[in-house]
Amino acid sequence: MKNVDMFFLKSPWSWRELAKLLLLVLVIVPIFIEYFLKEYLSEVLQNSLYTGTLIGFMMALTFMFGLYLIAIRPKNLSWQEVGLRRFSANYWKAIVGWTIGLILISIGIVIATEILIGVGPENSKTDSLQSKMNLLNFLIGFVSAAIISPLYEEIFYRGFLYRFLRSKYGIPISMIGSSFIFMIVHIPTFNTLPINFVSGLVFAWTYEKTASIVPAIIIHGIFNGLAIILTAFG
Repeated sequence: MKNVDMFFLKSPWSWRELAKLLLLVLVIVPIFIEYFLKEYLSEVLQNSLYTGTLIGFMMALTFMFGLYLIAIRPKNLSWQEVGLRRFSANYWKAIVGWTIGLILISIGIVIATEILIGVGPENSKTDSLQSKMNLLNFLIGFVSAAIISPLYEEIFYRGFLYRFLRSKYGIPISMIGSSFIFMIVHIPTFNTLPINFVSGLVFAWTYEKTASIVPAIIIHGIFNGLAIILTAFG
C-alpha cells in the first residue's frame, strides 16, 4: 500500500473533534466575527477593504488556534497530520496543469452564469478594492487573498476536514462533502459559490494525490492572486 493511501486510511480524530470545529467554523465565526465584529469594525474604520482584511485575519487566527487547541495539541500531533508536509517534485507539472485548468473552468463558469442568470463576477469585495485602489490597498488585498486565505483554508478544509471524511467515506463523498462546506462558508458572495465548489474539488484531489496540502495552497494562492490583479487592473 502506498504511503499516500496509508495516510488517508485513518485519521487521528473522532466525531467529537469534528463537531467542535464545525461549530466553530459554521456558527461561532459567522456570528461573532463575520457579523458582530464586522459591524463594529465597519463603524470604526469606515473602510470596507480594511474591515474585510482584519476580519479575514481574525478568521485565520481563530481557525488555526481552534484547530490547534481541539485537534492538534490534545493528541500531541504535529502539523504534518493536516498535510503540512513535502510533496514529490514530480508533482509540479500537475500543479501547473491544475492551476491553468482551474482558471479556464472559472472563466467558463463566470461566462455561463452571466449569460444564463445575468450575474457577473462583481461583488462587495471587488467593489471595495476597486473603489479605493492604491498601492497600499492592493498589497493588503493581495496578501490577504493570495497568502493568508489559502494557508488557513487549506489547512482546515482539506488538511483536517477532507482527511477526516476520507477516512470514513472514501474519495468521492469526501471530495464533495468538504467542497460543499467550503462553498457554503463563502456565502453571501453567491456569485462565486460555483467556483468555490469546483476549486474545492481540485484542492482536495491534489491533497489526495500527494498527502500534502502545499500543492493546494500554491494553486489556491496563484488563483486568488490573479483574481486580485485582474480586479485591480483589469
